[in-house]
Amino acid sequence: MTCSALLIIDVQHSFLHQPFWDEAEVPAFQTALLSLIEQCRQREVLLIDVFHIGKAWPFTRDSGLIERLPFLTHQPAATFYKHVHNALTDSGLEEWLRQKQVDHLIIAGMRTEQCCETTARVASDLGFSVTFVTPATLTFPMTHGGITLDSTELKHRTETVLIDRFARISDVEGCIQSLDATDA
Repeated sequence: MTCSALLIIDVQHSFLHQPFWDEAEVPAFQTALLSLIEQCRQREVLLIDVFHIGKAWPFTRDSGLIERLPFLTHQPAATFYKHVHNALTDSGLEEWLRQKQVDHLIIAGMRTEQCCETTARVASDLGFSVTFVTPATLTFPMTHGGITLDSTELKHRTETVLIDRFARISDVEGCIQSLDATDA
């Protein structure tokens, strides 16, 4: 029997204070994430909050910004703090998941191509089954070498490198249907 956990990664106040913060895609992200959380909660999927703590403000512990954004009102089964891009290697989360016999991780949160993608890759390498729910992730345009990738392009790139290698790519409805099929 599969035991699943939803990782809600880095949905924290720190990002509101970054120069790249843009509200344009936040409403769709909020809707998808809240739907995913509620439907997972109804199915008794473990809800896990993960927050990033860094060395520079606004990610320092003493910034007062390492707390979830106010639209999130769920009760997490546990909360973990990480200092690297993935949620598993330095937070104690992997050990906790193993104790709970979790073998399937659902990935959602902020910075699609960074902490969410990195967590999916590491989770797969550690033997977890991974579902990456792209609409329940949020990112912002990035520029390198004079070329800017918008959020849609970054999400597509992330899906391209994860699919059939590290994760099953899904929307909220597909993720929930898969959970229901597994439980049936």
